[in-house]
Amino acid sequence: MAQTEERVSSGGIGRYLLVYLAILILAGLQFVIAYQHIDGSQMFARMFFIAVAEAGLGLMFFMHLWEEKRGLLLFVAVFTIFVIAAMQYGWPDSFRMLVGVPGASN
Repeated sequence: MAQTEERVSSGGIGRYLLVYLAILILAGLQFVIAYQHIDGSQMFARMFFIAVAEAGLGLMFFMHLWEEKRGLLLFVAVFTIFVIAAMQYGWPDSFRMLVGVPGASN
């Protein structure tokens, strides 16, 4: 128990302020990218990678995953990828319902 308290308090609030400042800078960078006149796919890719970096910083530091065992971190990453992939399973069916089934009367 004492080791955990010592490990958490050794970083101090300075680390959290730096991470918060980094997230603010990344959000400002997204704002700048949003007003650039670039192709939609380029904008999506840039925004996506910045959003992943922001989410990673938030998860690792503010949710204290950085201090957990590597096994838990790997489990969270694999589980998240699985959930996102499972959510993507329903998109083709949604598109079919929007367009309609060929040969069926609407």
